[in-house]
Amino acid sequence: MRLALYEPDIPQNAGSLMRLGACLGVGIDIIEPCGFLLSDRNFRRAGMDYLQSADIRRHASWAQFREAAPSRLVLLTTKGNLAYTDFAFAPGDTLLMGRESAGVPQEVHDAVDARLVIPLRSGLRSLNVAQAAAMVLGEALRQTSLFPKE
Repeated sequence: MRLALYEPDIPQNAGSLMRLGACLGVGIDIIEPCGFLLSDRNFRRAGMDYLQSADIRRHASWAQFREAAPSRLVLLTTKGNLAYTDFAFAPGDTLLMGRESAGVPQEVHDAVDARLVIPLRSGLRSLNVAQAAAMVLGEALRQTSLFPKE
């Protein structure tokens, strides 16, 4: 299982997600361009000393990421058509998170295997990308029995 960040633009969120990946043994794919430098102070602060333990792969573009594509891409989106709690995750899935400011373009929506939504109260738009990723990744790891063992 992997977590992919599509052109992330908030360094604190990217750092937090890389820390999440390091702690849970889940690889992280960063699809560039990013809205910040990976040497950004806020990115490093959010990731703390966990970044050295993270399995991070950088991809210069969406096209390059697709060339190295995982077996199944699962997009978390407010435009999803299935609740993440009703989805059957598989060990080889890559959970794809969109840009905080703009989500993902239509070509990405068209290329994924599933579009999942986190059910929210009416009138509320979305969760923070790091919170959403943690919720869905937790469910995916639970379903696939891939949480780290002691």
